[in-house]
This record gives sequence, structure tokens and C-alpha cells, in this order.
Amino acid sequence: MPGGQLLGDMAPNFEANTTAGRIHLQDFLGNSRGILFSHPRDPAPVCCTELGRAAKLAPEFAKRNVKLIPIALSIDSVEDHLAWSKGINAYNGEEPTEKLPFPIIKDEKDMPVTAHVVFIVEAEAVYHLPATTGRNFDETLRVVTSLQLTAEKRVATPVDWKDGGSVMVLPTIPEEEEFPSGKKHLRSLPQP
Repeated sequence: MPGGQLLGDMAPNFEANTTAGRIHLQDFLGNSRGILFSHPRDPAPVCCTELGRAAKLAPEFAKRNVKLIPIALSIDSVEDHLAWSKGINAYNGEEPTEKLPFPIIKDEKDMPVTAHVVFIVEAEAVYHLPATTGRNFDETLRVVTSLQLTAEKRVATPVDWKDGGSVMVLPTIPEEEEFPSGKKHLRSLPQP
């Protein structure tokens, strides 16, 4: 956590430039909870599937008074995020507009690549997984399976991936080395 913050501490009231303009975290949240989740940079293929799924689930989170706030810990600009938003909407089979049901935050230049992290934020505290909420060991097993597969093969696993499902070609692999799907940063293939 920034500034020596610990899980359960008061959430820091940062301000940042986003695809929805400049926000102050506490003002943006108001009396809502927020879910902050990170992605490394635009247009990361796995993150595209995650943000697409988050956009589809945004109405369900809104029913629960929860706001989604993707954090982009990368050098990508707000303009890059807006352009990527078009791709995320197209991935969802919707009109490719710059509008998503949540803002994407632009962070500082030269930051290290971020991990996939999710924080649940409310005015009083930041939670990763509180003691009152049981862990999902099916998810832990899914993550271990993905880690083993991606360590052995040059692939990534998309949002909601299950063992045996389609995987994604890493964006660092030239198209001539795999079977092109017609989508430059969203190339998928059957699990090897």
C-alpha cells in the first residue's frame, strides 16, 4: 500500500487523472464502496478481457452500491485509455465508444509493471480479503493451474478462464509464430 498503509487502515484520499476527468477518491466514492483493480498497461490482452467482464458486471456492482475503479499503473495516457476503451467495448460486442461504466486511472511514468490486485475500498478502510469473508479455494486452484500452464507454454489465460478453455497468445509473440485470429492484441487458441 502507498505511504506505508496497511490493509484495514483508512483509505488514502488520492487524486488522479482518469478517463472521466480528475477524481478525488473519497469524493468519487461518496457513501459507496469501491473496487480498485490494477492492470499493467494498454492494451494488455488478459486485462482487456477483465475490463470487458467488469463492464458487463457494472450494473450488478451498482445494485450493491459499489463503484469500479481500474487503476492503470503504467505510462499510458488518458488518451490511450480512451482509445483502449473502444477495443474493450468492441470485445464485448458493443459499439466501440470511449465510454465505459467506470473510469480508468492514469498513473505516473516509469512505474514498475503492476500485479493483478483487487482492493475493496470504503471511506474507513481498505480490504483485500477480510477475515469475515472466506477464501475461494476453487479460484486458488484455478490460479495455480494457470500459473503452471503459463510457465510451461507461451500463453496467458483470459478472464474467467477454466482449465481446458481457450487461452491467449502473448502479445510478445509475432503473428507468424502462431495461428492468427485476426485480432492483434486478442489472439486466442485452444489450450495446448
